[in-house]
Amino acid sequence: MSTETVAVEVKKAEPLFSKKNKKLITNPLDIDNPITVQVLGVCSALAVTTQMLPALYMSASLLVVTAASNAIISMMRNTIPSRIRIIVQLAVVSLWVTLVSELLKAYAYDISKTLSVFVGLIITNCIVMGRLEAFAMGNKPGPSFMDGVGNGLGYGLILMIIAFFRELLGSGAIFGFKVFEAMGLHYKSNGLMLLPAGACILLGIVIWVQRSINGYRESH
Repeated sequence: MSTETVAVEVKKAEPLFSKKNKKLITNPLDIDNPITVQVLGVCSALAVTTQMLPALYMSASLLVVTAASNAIISMMRNTIPSRIRIIVQLAVVSLWVTLVSELLKAYAYDISKTLSVFVGLIITNCIVMGRLEAFAMGNKPGPSFMDGVGNGLGYGLILMIIAFFRELLGSGAIFGFKVFEAMGLHYKSNGLMLLPAGACILLGIVIWVQRSINGYRESH
């Protein structure tokens, strides 16, 4: 009786910080930004950016929720029945949103009041749900976590840019520090920057600048 030998090709596991996986963090900062390119999470970008500090907390909150939810859903992906996957995703996201919300109330109560319902609305944020469905359900936990971090950073980057100009032009301050007063200058606040319309204008400018730069890069 002859014995057959079967050659089995073993695929090497891709390093966590490979060039491909690093793009999961760098691409959302620029060419695949969730706000300026995918046009997701725009509502909170217009609502919580009158000051930089609340915008920073909101950015950190979404980053934690997205990264943690991505990793958990990825670990569970092969055991989640397809017909209830959205329900499971919402349950996992709700858990992390609740934890973040309670931490904010415990250690940054004033910020929690300023952010109001927008922390809770992370549960239905298009960025979070979109990454779970488009990436975490089909990839391993490591890359899924990095994808969540990348999209959280990309979201936070745009929020901080808009908040910087809104607070500076609308209140003459940065992180609450009165910049123009410290320089001995009189500055009359621009009320438009404190309105959602001002945020919309700034977001449009950011999108225009980013796409113009990327278009220039592609043409060269």
